[in-house]
Amino acid sequence: MENAVAVIGAGVMGHGIAQLFAQAGSAVRLHDAAERQLASGLSAMEESLALLVEEAVLTPQAAAAARARVRPTTSLDEALAGAGFVVEAIPELLASKLELFDRIEQVVGEDAIVGSNTSTIPISLLAQRARRPERMVIVHFFNPAQLVPLVEVVPHPRMPPAAVERVLEALRRIGKRPVRLRKEVPGFVANRLQAAVVREAFHLVEQGVASLEDIDTVMTEGPGFRWSFVGPVEAADLGGLDTWQRVLDNLAPELSRAERAPAAIRERVARGELGAKTGRGLFDHAASTLAERSRARDRFLVRLEKLKRR
Repeated sequence: MENAVAVIGAGVMGHGIAQLFAQAGSAVRLHDAAERQLASGLSAMEESLALLVEEAVLTPQAAAAARARVRPTTSLDEALAGAGFVVEAIPELLASKLELFDRIEQVVGEDAIVGSNTSTIPISLLAQRARRPERMVIVHFFNPAQLVPLVEVVPHPRMPPAAVERVLEALRRIGKRPVRLRKEVPGFVANRLQAAVVREAFHLVEQGVASLEDIDTVMTEGPGFRWSFVGPVEAADLGGLDTWQRVLDNLAPELSRAERAPAAIRERVARGELGAKTGRGLFDHAASTLAERSRARDRFLVRLEKLKRR
């Protein structure tokens, strides 16, 4: 385990990543340039730790110890000083990330690993100005980072095998299930699979096949119910490859081949209806209901993970 971890960005993902390392015993510096965002991130972390105590995942003492290991700071140099592992979790703006990596390399030691939680930008672009690209790696967590087990790992091609293993081991020790991608590809793996499902979901709605609500029900009560334990590749093998050959031969020509976001999304974005973040999107989101829904989701994720570990 890295003795000191710096997490840069205390937003939706950053506070959860910081919490993970702190729960595993690392001293964590959580940085954000905005005091308000730092306070919000710490509040969200404390709520998450309280939920883990309620669900008997952590003792009250362990939760308090984890929170005490997190030191918030608005000073980037203070956050980076002595860090053996840095995780960047700022917004998806390449120029901002490149500027940040320039500053990181000016402060951290020679042995430090520099990771990015990007969900879209390839490692070749992130490392384009790096003096030491061989220590850079994508560590793509999933929201909520402190609860979803998967982390996609995309090391720079020049990263030594021992350094790659160091990253994978650090992630395993904080309770994650890292998957190392063998090559760089836009969207990595999980988001490509999600995008394929979302594209077809909206296509079915546009064709008048089912409502938005029924599409979600089909996924949560059907494929999604199974996928948590049996992935689509294994499911095909269990179901019979001859069967799936016929299924795909019959359906592939009928599936959506759209090359842009569906109209239902584009029209709402143009109106400023962005979903939960604005209170209205495909559905209406009352602030109180949204908070309850998010907490219920997190509670179910905690229980699902406990079940899977058994």
